[in-house]
Amino acid sequence: MLASQGVALPFQKDFLSCLETVQLWDGSPLPSALHARMKREYQRYRLVKQQINQLELERVEALRTSTAPAVEQVRQLLRLKGIGMNSAWVYVMEFFSWRGFRNRREVGSLAGLTPTPFQSGESSREQGISKSGNRRIRAMAIEIAWCWLRFQPDSQLSHWYQERFCTRGQPGPPHRHRRAGPPAVGRPLAIPREG
Repeated sequence: MLASQGVALPFQKDFLSCLETVQLWDGSPLPSALHARMKREYQRYRLVKQQINQLELERVEALRTSTAPAVEQVRQLLRLKGIGMNSAWVYVMEFFSWRGFRNRREVGSLAGLTPTPFQSGESSREQGISKSGNRRIRAMAIEIAWCWLRFQPDSQLSHWYQERFCTRGQPGPPHRHRRAGPPAVGRPLAIPREG
């Protein structure tokens, strides 16, 4: 809203006091309606930030004291380098702690990480992942995949990604093809292999 008036003002602790001194390009003050709206937006932002901080404190306390099986699953995921508290918590509470999966296909379907092959006559190609499952889990799986590649560069999965999707100066796949890498890494991290 401020950018539409040519003003850049970050959300910081002194936002309201800075807002009082903001001027437009011609030296005039902010319009009163915009000024009031910015104050309301900042109050809403502070409320949401406070609620997020409260939730994070509750999670930390649960991890410290709870003996629930779901919390123990979160603790197990937190032992892996590259998986933080939010990703471990979402994975367990949204996905693994209360659902009864019979096989890895059910896990892949609910996560929206199943392949969608296309076959017609002699033509056969992969169309990417289905994206038909839980979007929060799929987004978290891709985020965890990026973290895995960053914090576990010597793992077998990271080496596979480097060989398959990174060209290292050689002619290689187009950018769109490289974007398929993180879901390809997230899939084996979310879906355990059989046997």
